[in-house]
Amino acid sequence: MGIAELSGLTGLSVDTLRWYEREGVLPRVGRTATGRRLYNSREQGIVMLLTSLRDSGMPTAMMKEFVALLEEGAASHGRRITLMQQTQALLDERRARLDQAALALERKIDHYEQLIDAGLDCDGAPVPDSARGRQLARG
Repeated sequence: MGIAELSGLTGLSVDTLRWYEREGVLPRVGRTATGRRLYNSREQGIVMLLTSLRDSGMPTAMMKEFVALLEEGAASHGRRITLMQQTQALLDERRARLDQAALALERKIDHYEQLIDAGLDCDGAPVPDSARGRQLARG
């Protein structure tokens, strides 16, 4: 599979795939006689895994370490688990922050809906009839 196809499959840009290879996050990819990258099934699988690791919030340095551990085979299973557990903890922290942000949005939406229902401005003053339509507008 070529780089453009893999980019389309994974959602990673061609530039990101090249950067991963240049930085050693992705092992050296095979090339055709004309120098075009040709990803075999193993390399495709690693890129798919990297996509998931990236989506989880794993830092690039840890992704690079994880791929290096893949090269060690079964002897590195425990260390791979440790990296994934560390990322899981980061993901849990990010999820908690997102939950807090979502709650703040919900509260603010509720607040504005109550103001609209009561026909009030943020300072508690009645909204003039001339502005009531704009207060009700959602778009």
